[in-house]
Amino acid sequence: MKKIALLLSSCALLVACESAPKTSETAATEPAAGSGAPTAVPATGDAPGAPGADLASAMPGAKLIAASDCTGCHKEHDKVVGPAYAAIAEKYKPTEANIAMLANKIITGGKGNWGEIPMTAHPGLPVADAREMTKYILSIK
Repeated sequence: MKKIALLLSSCALLVACESAPKTSETAATEPAAGSGAPTAVPATGDAPGAPGADLASAMPGAKLIAASDCTGCHKEHDKVVGPAYAAIAEKYKPTEANIAMLANKIITGGKGNWGEIPMTAHPGLPVADAREMTKYILSIK
């Protein structure tokens, strides 16, 4: 079991390290640093191009996910090693209880809700960041 977890963690790390850096395409939708101005978040259906493209760049959780190793096992609409974010959003409503429970799962890891492959724990991730990531995941349709 430890060998499987180690192998999966290594694969996730490799995939995360090989991810291409974000282009300036998303930078145009981000507010200026330190502006303090709230950003209007367009509805997913109103965004041009890929569903949720503008929404993703406007939400802090999307930025946290992009900077993490999550993309090695999860994609927005496709199952990879773990479930697609859209499938998670379909299963769990964005209630405070679900946000707290899923944020805890991100930090402590888990197994069994989506199959037998365990999700890697992220013990160094701040709870506030895990909550933002969860809020973003639950917003995906």
